[in-house]
Amino acid sequence: MVRIEDNPNGVDRVRLVTFDRPQARNAFDTTMYGEVADALDEVAASDDLAVAVLTGEGTAYSAGQDLAEMGRLGDPAARSERAHAGEYGFTKFISTLEAFPKPIVAAVNGVAVGVGDTMLPYCDLVLASSAARFRLPFASLGVVPEAGSSFTLPTVMGWQAAAHVLFTAEWLSAGDAAACGLVWKVVEPEVLLDEALALAGRVAKMPIVSLVETKRLLAAHRLEFARAARAREEGVFSRLTGAPANREAIAAFLEKREADFTNLAAE
Repeated sequence: MVRIEDNPNGVDRVRLVTFDRPQARNAFDTTMYGEVADALDEVAASDDLAVAVLTGEGTAYSAGQDLAEMGRLGDPAARSERAHAGEYGFTKFISTLEAFPKPIVAAVNGVAVGVGDTMLPYCDLVLASSAARFRLPFASLGVVPEAGSSFTLPTVMGWQAAAHVLFTAEWLSAGDAAACGLVWKVVEPEVLLDEALALAGRVAKMPIVSLVETKRLLAAHRLEFARAARAREEGVFSRLTGAPANREAIAAFLEKREADFTNLAAE
């Protein structure tokens, strides 16, 4: 599910982490969340690795949460599975990103949906293919933003840009994502990974102690407020997961039809 390459293309002190579920458009399930978190933890602990680069296999960066798994976790009978998912899955992944002490470069090679977007404010430099597209589908799934993104998205994008994508669940082009600050630079698809690795290599030449201390200073404010936002989000997200609107949204997705949110039972 995750491919790891250290010193890719001869770029020293860099780990390339590739989301590798192309059959699911690199959607995250509990296992992949844990594998990516473990790969980042190894970088954090290493004296030989200075920068992590994240990208996706195939035509997607990540299609977000695996909705089939989300549907199972919304079942009241799945409490033990839900606890495991929190322990090893999404919660571990986001906690790792929040506190990751070294620079992260994201190379967004294709569609980025849900957590494929909400992870990006935790990345220090985000490059995107000109073919990439971005979507925050939470309202359309009957849930709320996650990963502290009710704080991080307005911080990086501005209030109105964040409100627009969160309230409408509409797609953003790579150019629009760059214009509002979600993306640092847009490049052509065929050079995306090379540019991301070259950038990571320039950063990785710096003393690790300087990189770690600089990131600590940059991220101190974000860490405090993003964690508070995530705590608020998770209570609401948990309550809405498996509620009527969420069940209808997931059923419509799996049945390949438009969701109908009229005449739903009370939450």
